[in-house]
Amino acid sequence: MKSLRALSIRQPYAELIMRGIKKIEYRPMPTNIRERVYIYATKRPGHPNDWQEMNIKPGDLPSGVIIGTVEVTSCSGEPGDYKWHLKNAKRLRQHLTPTSQPHPSWFRPF
Repeated sequence: MKSLRALSIRQPYAELIMRGIKKIEYRPMPTNIRERVYIYATKRPGHPNDWQEMNIKPGDLPSGVIIGTVEVTSCSGEPGDYKWHLKNAKRLRQHLTPTSQPHPSWFRPF
């Protein structure tokens, strides 16, 4: 398999991407990437209110591992408020642990 880039996403948002519910990732910078990428579920959790809305708590979902892939199809928005459009999420059967240090946005995990 081609060495994919990985996108770091906090839980529970990474899980929402895998479920096909979250189709836009909001970032302060644009991206030119238009390909399938890994989704790395970071160790740092998202806002507590978002966990409550899903009726789960930190620790219920995997973190610190790659949980799946998704296609980045386009980018829209304006400076400081970009929308990265995502589709066709595919969950990995087995989580992968990156061999390189994760970064806040893109990184090469292997």
